[in-house]
Amino acid sequence: MFDHVGIQVADVEASLGFYTSVFAPLGFHEVLRFETPGGPVVGLAGREGGPAFWLSPNECGAAREDHLAFRAADAAEVDAVHTAALAAGAEVLHAPRIFPEYHDSYYAVFVRDPDGHNVEAVTHEHP
Repeated sequence: MFDHVGIQVADVEASLGFYTSVFAPLGFHEVLRFETPGGPVVGLAGREGGPAFWLSPNECGAAREDHLAFRAADAAEVDAVHTAALAAGAEVLHAPRIFPEYHDSYYAVFVRDPDGHNVEAVTHEHP
């Protein structure tokens, strides 16, 4: 659906640590970094491909909540993200479960990142 997505964060290194640990079950890892006057901009990739998710310094002041959903291969990966989020001390907004209001096989976990964004790991395969 998209080529890449970027969000602005208060602390790129803190957010990088959050995403590479909590979403490690989905293969998140740093693949590209470049410096700007405001700080580093970091591109992350999943299991394959180039940088599709970018973290950059928030130089505009107040941020607003964004929602991002990352595709998991199956329910076990969603559950592993939940476990990693708990280990990282992240706020879990919704523990893993089927969300029938979306569809009968929508299995997801929703967590809050260090900047207050609502981030999700989701599979559309029946767990």
